[in-house]
Amino acid sequence: SWNLAERVFPKLRGHHRCLPYLIAANPVNYGVPTKLSTAEALASALYIAGFKEQAGAILSVFKWGPGFIKLNQELLEEYSKASNSKEVVEIQRRYMP
Repeated sequence: SWNLAERVFPKLRGHHRCLPYLIAANPVNYGVPTKLSTAEALASALYIAGFKEQAGAILSVFKWGPGFIKLNQELLEEYSKASNSKEVVEIQRRYMP
């Protein structure tokens, strides 16, 4: 569960990253910024890293899945073109309310 993330992630080694600003499309949190389901989060990471087909495959098993890509298409495309984390932060600042 994402509710345990704050306790689990600090124990992991490596370079930690967070997903940039995106809007949930799952039925529980539809329209809520940054409140993504596990599937949305994984698909977002894959999409941004250039694995768009795999991201679509993960979301395709959910009725609402394709709507997530559609809702965040512009953001996901811009994030995927960013060269570094500074550019990602600049992109998300333009979209955040």
